[in-house]
Amino acid sequence: MKKAASFALGCKVNQYESEAIAELFAEKGYEIVGVNEPADVYVINTCTVTNFGDKKSRQLIRKVKRQNENAIVAVVGCYAQTAPEELMNVDGVNLVIGTKDRARIVELVEQYDAEAGAQSYVTDIMKERLFEPLSIQKLADRTRAYLKIQDGCSQYCSYCIIPYARGPIRSREPEDVLAEVRRLAANGFREIVLTGIHVASYGKDRRDTSLLDILRRVHEVDGIERIRFSSIEPNVVTEEFAQTMAALSKVCGHFHLSLQSGCDKTLREMNRKYDTEKYRQAAAMLRRYMPDAALTTDMIVGFPGETEADFAESYAFAEEMAFAKIHVFPYSPKRGTPAAERSDQLPNAVKTERSHKLMLLSDKMSADFLAKHIGCDMDVLYERETAEGVFEGHTMNYIKVSAKSGQDLRNQILRTHMVQTEGEGLTGEIPAEL
Repeated sequence: MKKAASFALGCKVNQYESEAIAELFAEKGYEIVGVNEPADVYVINTCTVTNFGDKKSRQLIRKVKRQNENAIVAVVGCYAQTAPEELMNVDGVNLVIGTKDRARIVELVEQYDAEAGAQSYVTDIMKERLFEPLSIQKLADRTRAYLKIQDGCSQYCSYCIIPYARGPIRSREPEDVLAEVRRLAANGFREIVLTGIHVASYGKDRRDTSLLDILRRVHEVDGIERIRFSSIEPNVVTEEFAQTMAALSKVCGHFHLSLQSGCDKTLREMNRKYDTEKYRQAAAMLRRYMPDAALTTDMIVGFPGETEADFAESYAFAEEMAFAKIHVFPYSPKRGTPAAERSDQLPNAVKTERSHKLMLLSDKMSADFLAKHIGCDMDVLYERETAEGVFEGHTMNYIKVSAKSGQDLRNQILRTHMVQTEGEGLTGEIPAEL
């Protein structure tokens, strides 16, 4: 039996796609192995958000080729889409496929002619209008499943290459989404995460659905008890959106509300489509309808031209928002984006200092958020056993909770009393009768 490895660098969408690709090989009789094991085929799903992501992709390609010099190495994903010629010249690459035609990957691998050298199947993603039907039929032994419902992005932020890597917005057929949700429920999954490159755009390329519509329909599927979705932006948070989130009991009270900067000048230069006042209104609306909701966010520090005053304004806004967590990223120039061409790039030392300050603020706000829940009773979906008799899971608002039990708590939702903070989460006690 031939062996195949499918590995993702980068985001949850890439990870979902790599699982779907592994399943395609398994259906054709391949044994699926890890990327660090000898294999006949390696599929590397690349990330190109930063130049460092490109470098990691090249390093992994060379590594797997050393494991089996006769293996076929197929490079797919965002880096492959935006720089196919560059990857064709990397030692060890046999196939370059991009962000389209992944569903044909087994066919392309099996028809590969070694004598022909490296081959590219990358096409113009900007002309693509249909969602590629990559889906997962069988899933690994987990309690939370990711489900890709959308591809593409039309935001064109000045620092981001992804619209050129993923093309325009394409939404998955609603009935196809629901069929996969039902499969997940039948496989015992209690929680799903709806994900995409810009999930808030779901349905904007269609007339028959929207993000709210698909959430309502997924909510009706028996067996699924929790629904999350990946990052959204303030512009999607209308009164109807907030009311719907509160009314749908399975929707988790955790919103990753993308910010990037708390300075209006920087937001304009990033080509973000909102300002801090719009963000403030969105956060307030979510909290009005879901008072216990956790708001988390991403922030970039050291964007070109960011002054000390700009950073101070951004820091103060983040402090005002009282996030449950901030994911802090020092700005990294990405070839092919307007921001990377600017002459007012900041020194790495400045970016490091600002990152440190913002991460300290994030730590303080996280601790404050956790402390508010000590003494509360909350439902926890237990996901894994971290040590003998110690189980870890998450609340609806995504607090990590550890609890001891003589019973196997995995994939159970149990009312748990929050006792004290522990690391980045809480320890809890579950009823003695269990």
